[in-house]
Amino acid sequence: MYDVVIVGAGPSGIFCALKLLEARPQSHIVMLEKGLPIERRHCPKIRAGRCLGCDPCNITTGFSGAGAFSDGKLSLSYEVGGDLPQLIGTEHAQETINTVDKLYLQFGADEHVEGRGHEDQVRQIRLRAIKAGLKLVDCPIRHLGTEKAQELYLAIEHHLVDAGVEMRFRTQCQDLVIEDGVCRGVVAVGPDGPEQLDARTVIVATGRRGASWLEDACTRHHIEHEPGPVDIGVRIEMRNEVIEDVNQVLYEGKLIGYCGPFKNKVRTFCQNPGGFVSQENYDGGLAVVNGHSYKELKSDNTNLAILCTHHFRTPFNQPIAYAQNIGRLCNMLGDGHILVQRFGDVLDGKRTWPEELSHSNVRPTLPDAVAGDITSALPYRTMTSIIGFMQAVDKAIPGFASEETLLYAPELKFYSNRITMDKDFNTSVEHLHCLGDSSGWTHGLMMASVMGYLMGERLGAEL
Repeated sequence: MYDVVIVGAGPSGIFCALKLLEARPQSHIVMLEKGLPIERRHCPKIRAGRCLGCDPCNITTGFSGAGAFSDGKLSLSYEVGGDLPQLIGTEHAQETINTVDKLYLQFGADEHVEGRGHEDQVRQIRLRAIKAGLKLVDCPIRHLGTEKAQELYLAIEHHLVDAGVEMRFRTQCQDLVIEDGVCRGVVAVGPDGPEQLDARTVIVATGRRGASWLEDACTRHHIEHEPGPVDIGVRIEMRNEVIEDVNQVLYEGKLIGYCGPFKNKVRTFCQNPGGFVSQENYDGGLAVVNGHSYKELKSDNTNLAILCTHHFRTPFNQPIAYAQNIGRLCNMLGDGHILVQRFGDVLDGKRTWPEELSHSNVRPTLPDAVAGDITSALPYRTMTSIIGFMQAVDKAIPGFASEETLLYAPELKFYSNRITMDKDFNTSVEHLHCLGDSSGWTHGLMMASVMGYLMGERLGAEL
């Protein structure tokens, strides 16, 4: 009998364990992780030059989850990172962000914070955004960097192991054990086969990769939830010179717009100055584009996501499957690879050819992306909203929507299933709690860490 089973070793699960151990060092905790320990998480594409289709993907699974291996940015404002502040209150959210940030510093995070100390320049950028009909969210960011984030989370992994947390890697949660409305444990499948693990409390913190699995579990066990919005979009790449002032002043300029004719919310996300476009793989061989940036190694380009938020109404209740199918269409057109297209070709209604990429100022940092036509896969509503948004941003940042700006697809965010919970993260099933991006309440490293920290704090007071 464990005190706590934590399914998933991403930021929310990690910080839940950290805080619980601080309050009750004798707690008997087991963490189940589908992937590998952080010291064994290596993408063979670096040496092979192409994705080898690791199952599970070493970028999206393993200790510290997908976020730490993408870029490692900690957003230090409650305005960024999902809807958790609506559940717990904005003041409580900001206070906990500040507390969790100090914990990151204790484990080796860079003390420098991006986006502070340039008030006059930020005012000018905001003014240009307002004139373009956009909202600028200037959020301070602590940039860990892809390689430094791995060092930091390795230190946390060792800390948890030394404190007595049982780590089970290459172990997947197959199902929840629920009897009479109470969660009694989980059934897990690891290297030694299936096993039932009984626990007083079960924490599901499976991240974006596990959002689809959690949605299925909610349906099977009648855990109250509702379909939330889904983000579908592209990752764009341009020369650093185009967006240099935003990179230097804000590091990540978060812009939001509601362009016609559909007025869907469109936003920028995960900006990587001097970064690299990357590929990550999900279950079923789905290839999705992402981006990261290192502390030391830099490219000539900046990449960022442009995400269009889609809300659905009854009777439709499968937004994750909807996004996955769009992703598979993109993969089909790219023969299993990420698609890339020049923005000028999108406007001209033609596909991009490989030789055209070689003539451009912008050289793709994802070399095995396939030149093609992303408009043949992305829905009309999505594509029209993205085009309108890019043209609006171009008024604030000239060159943003130039002909040679590259668009990679698909960029998908799987956190649309929202678990019904109260402010203490109680679900409709007793002793079952859901945290992080898979819960539908957070987006990104910091807010997922905050949710885990608060859960650990509560468990420390109750166990």
